[in-house]
Amino acid sequence: MAHQGLPILVTGSLAWDQIMDFPGNFKDHILPDKAHVISISFLVSKLTKQRGGCSANIAYSLALLGERPAIVAAAGSDFADYRAFLEKAGVDTGGIRIFEEELTASCFITTDQVDNQITGFFPGAMRRAGELSVKEWLARRGASRPRMAVISPDDPAAMVRHARECREADLPFLYDPSFQVTNMDGKALLEAARGAKALLMNDYEAAVFQEKTGLSSDGLLGLAEMVVVTFGEKGSEIRRKGQPALSIPRAPAREVVDPTGAGDAYRAGFVSGLVHGLSLESCGRMGSVAAVFAIENYGTQSHRYDRAGFLERYRESFGGEPA
Repeated sequence: MAHQGLPILVTGSLAWDQIMDFPGNFKDHILPDKAHVISISFLVSKLTKQRGGCSANIAYSLALLGERPAIVAAAGSDFADYRAFLEKAGVDTGGIRIFEEELTASCFITTDQVDNQITGFFPGAMRRAGELSVKEWLARRGASRPRMAVISPDDPAAMVRHARECREADLPFLYDPSFQVTNMDGKALLEAARGAKALLMNDYEAAVFQEKTGLSSDGLLGLAEMVVVTFGEKGSEIRRKGQPALSIPRAPAREVVDPTGAGDAYRAGFVSGLVHGLSLESCGRMGSVAAVFAIENYGTQSHRYDRAGFLERYRESFGGEPA
């Protein structure tokens, strides 16, 4: 797709993903009465090193959708090849700061046959992300101000700072705490989410967010204009204060290859629809279609499509074009 319009800012992690496939089911190897002394080794059948990290995953799919994504994030001395790949894909990497004394973050993901995942994460340069400033990046952009920002999982201090600076700059933002809900306390989660255009999580993350903040499902709508909750193969739901929830079906997958990165692709599709003023139902369905392309490919940035291919898949999944 030809890249057009003002950019979409994406902050968040940059990482190398070590993706492993376990040809079994985790639950068959976890004994409930020995849960206090777990010591398990899984013999995996496949291992690949992939480009990952939430900000790059989201930005990559945004570029496929014809947007102009720009990343503000921290990376390490091993990032040169990754930067070249992103730039070739149409991603603005000028806001990525290299910390030469650090390595880029690394994620170790093991997936079983029913798509359960066990993940280990080494933050590396991401620990320095709190030193980056959205405010300073905006000042350098001048008239090329982004239409929206996506604050995805990052160093917790960076997420809080980026959200605050977006509010101060009156820049609409989607807040996506994702896996960092387990590492952030209720105060930090609330501070980052306050004033968001949209708060987006999967159903487990939403439950943890509510437990840590003490908010009900309706209470979340006091933080953000809308709350989007994804349910994997059961689709997603868009909630707004005083209105019935919108139930969004998943797009059917031709083949389930790897679920890793599907959530990030969903966010890209949803945001692309949002910045173009499409109906929320269409935004959610765009997220579903973007996600299914990721599911049908191994890794988080190996799927490909153009505008015609995306619209064809949307019509195939939902019987019409985005409204």
